[in-house]
Amino acid sequence: MDGITRSPDEQALVKMAHRVLPAGNFGNFASDIIIRGGRGGRVWDVSGNEYVDFLLGSGPMFIGHAHPEVTEAVLAQVPRGTTFFANNEHGIRLAEEIAAALPCAEQVRFVSSGTEADMYAMRLARAFRKRDRILKFEGGYHGMSDWGLMSLAPKRLANFPVAVPDSAGIPRSAREEVLVAPFNDLDAAKALIAAHHDELGGVILEPFQRLIPPVPGFLEGIRAITAEYGIPLIFDEVVTGFRFAYGGAQSYYGVTPDLCTLGKIIGGGFPLAAIAGRADIMAHFDKGIVGEDGFLMQVGTLSGNPVASVAGLATLEVLKRPGAYEAVFATGRSLMDGLQALIRKAGLPAQLVGVPVLFDVVFTADEVRNYRDVLKADAALQKHFNTQLRAGGILKGESKYYLSTAHTEADIEQTLQAFAGAIAVLPKRR
Repeated sequence: MDGITRSPDEQALVKMAHRVLPAGNFGNFASDIIIRGGRGGRVWDVSGNEYVDFLLGSGPMFIGHAHPEVTEAVLAQVPRGTTFFANNEHGIRLAEEIAAALPCAEQVRFVSSGTEADMYAMRLARAFRKRDRILKFEGGYHGMSDWGLMSLAPKRLANFPVAVPDSAGIPRSAREEVLVAPFNDLDAAKALIAAHHDELGGVILEPFQRLIPPVPGFLEGIRAITAEYGIPLIFDEVVTGFRFAYGGAQSYYGVTPDLCTLGKIIGGGFPLAAIAGRADIMAHFDKGIVGEDGFLMQVGTLSGNPVASVAGLATLEVLKRPGAYEAVFATGRSLMDGLQALIRKAGLPAQLVGVPVLFDVVFTADEVRNYRDVLKADAALQKHFNTQLRAGGILKGESKYYLSTAHTEADIEQTLQAFAGAIAVLPKRR
């Protein structure tokens, strides 16, 4: 496939994976590469090949792999115990830090994954509002629950607000509980919310949807109409929390939701996620306040475990330091500018979509404002570049460059060279 060689050990592990794992992988990434380790902004596979890593474990490693301060904190905690199914000091301190950082966060409840956080946030909104339906936005990813997997990446487009299941095994009844609106179309979203306001338990959206920034006024407009009807607004900040700013995308864009979900960065590379928000809504986790009928039961064996909590606290301590965000945004902007220059010189029908800490090249000349615009992009060209980048020692997902504070000028230069190499071997276009 590329110029990277695979050792007998790695080839044997790939065969073993295909024997014992469905599709030969964990359900996340390609099965032909097996990572052995990482440090800073780079990873190495079992064969010893080195990559500049823009996958970053799908985003958690925002301060780089094996950061010495995170490693020190984890190694100090492990001999003291790894989980207790009871409150621990580090989890409490992490909740306090989150509450201090995020505008919407008066209280915090920990879980172990972003899927859980989004599922519980939607359930929490329904419990508070005493309504069953959730409105989400087409193309928005809210985890693997039945409600989350509606119109994330529909192959068959439907008229709004009809929801399209993204997976087998989702009951038909779940479709009736989810309404779908177009992202970045405020008039359409407002009309749907107004028409269905008495049925809605909540509205959930990624304030920055996958790669797509909100157009001016969109978040503000959604905030205003949900507030008008008393509908809880949920920001899914599993990706953007502590990435766009220390106060998350809600701080970055200046729009405060009623609830938000967090993950990835707050666990420092360990399984940890959270729901945070207004105390009167979060009270539904407390039977003593809301009573039996209003109580939302939530139990998780590893929720808020001390190892993930110390890793999260150490990560946030690094990010609080002056200049941390300015530096990572500058690194990302340098890469975006370099890629844009190469695209322009080659005359490619492509553009950079996103912000400097999270973006990708989308191979279309048309404006990208929503999921349906992304569908118009040249998928074959995207695959070519991703394949050639891997051959040049660049690891990234199918869509997204995740930037970290650990990426260096040398990493950016290697990436630009690999991208130029991919341009040089472009297949002939008709």
